[in-house]
Amino acid sequence: MAATGPPEGHLFGPYKIRSSEVFANTELSLALVNLKPVVPGHCLIIPKRIVLRFQDLAPEEVTDMWMLAQRVGSKIEPHFGASSLTFAIQDGAAAGQTVPHVHIHILPRKFGDFEKNDEVYDKIEEHAELLKEKLDLDKERTVRTPEEMSIEAAELRALFK
Repeated sequence: MAATGPPEGHLFGPYKIRSSEVFANTELSLALVNLKPVVPGHCLIIPKRIVLRFQDLAPEEVTDMWMLAQRVGSKIEPHFGASSLTFAIQDGAAAGQTVPHVHIHILPRKFGDFEKNDEVYDKIEEHAELLKEKLDLDKERTVRTPEEMSIEAAELRALFK
């Protein structure tokens, strides 16, 4: 798996991904930092090909995405001082998916980061709604600048060298 020289010109649904936001990539998938992370280290795994639903992925893409998710999780959990990980997919509009591109959320988790553990899913759904609302800056989580995202991606990219 290549981890350096992220490709240019990829899209996350209709959104352009800056190469500086990508911190790991494979032949078929990308790992990128999140614009509005739910917890520190919250990142995404996406297939390079824009695919709306999980069921529409080729078997090779499913395998590649989950292998990258496993690798990313093993690096970001200790890096962010977490003791666990949440992996989540919102597959379809009724499940809360607002970006028309399959993606796996990876969230480094710590005891007590949410009062009730399943609140993490509410936060992920809120994140999706924020994208739909053109990212309302008055919400609880703040939008990060491209520079902030680039700095985190560079920090994470170093974990894959």
